[in-house]
Amino acid sequence: MITNRVLGTVLLGVNEQVNCSDCISAFGSAGSFSAGVHGRKELTNNLSLLAGIAYTQYNEGGYHITSAPIGAFALRYDFTDWGSSRPFFDLGTILTPWEKARYTRSYNTSLGPVTVTGSTNAANYAVYGRAGWISRLSPRDEVAASIEVWQLWQRVSGYSDSAVAFNPFDASIATGTDRTSLVKIGGQWTHLFGGNIETNINGGWVQSFASHSGIVATVTGDGVVVPTMGNQGWFEYGGRLGFRVQKGWIVDLFANGTLGPQPVGNTIHGGVGLRINY
Repeated sequence: MITNRVLGTVLLGVNEQVNCSDCISAFGSAGSFSAGVHGRKELTNNLSLLAGIAYTQYNEGGYHITSAPIGAFALRYDFTDWGSSRPFFDLGTILTPWEKARYTRSYNTSLGPVTVTGSTNAANYAVYGRAGWISRLSPRDEVAASIEVWQLWQRVSGYSDSAVAFNPFDASIATGTDRTSLVKIGGQWTHLFGGNIETNINGGWVQSFASHSGIVATVTGDGVVVPTMGNQGWFEYGGRLGFRVQKGWIVDLFANGTLGPQPVGNTIHGGVGLRINY
């Protein structure tokens, strides 16, 4: 759920300034493979649409997402008529209605270790609201601080362990839904060096709460196993280095990731994009 959300926020311009001209960007990233397009369109002087779509593959700690389309869109209301220092608000969603997943589990027995993998389909959904304050410190500098509230769901279709020669504690997992809520407090700074180099750094602290797992397993010899999901905190970071190769055309290098204990852990996703302002 967290990796899917981090990749989805790239489609919502997490590495870009809060207020800028209309643009569209094509990008690719590694660490977790992702490729897609995203951009923004000013609907009125105050209201903008942010949207994007991407195809991704990623894995971490026993799961492997082999195919996942991600779509995201949000509306941003920026009180531009208030002047250079003003509030803004976002309301949006990230959607992955279908993805192919493999889950691997390992355990030890008196006769040796066992590793089994199950394949299934899953889906991820997230909605969020964001309230923040933006300040144009100069024509070259924009800073912003904000607080975000997220609700995430992950639905996993039922599956069973793959057939292996030795698996005394065979497991069958029923269809179920995991969910968690998040609050994030963060900030960002965008700066223009000279007339050709753009930079952005962003980050914030995230805390999960009201986490619950609905994925229940039936294990041979153990019966029904009901998992628990604890709440935890971690740091999210991002950055972008943009090169204006000609008027309206920018090549971006970017990275995003997490820093924290497992199961979120330390991750990094880096990529390159070509952005066109119009």
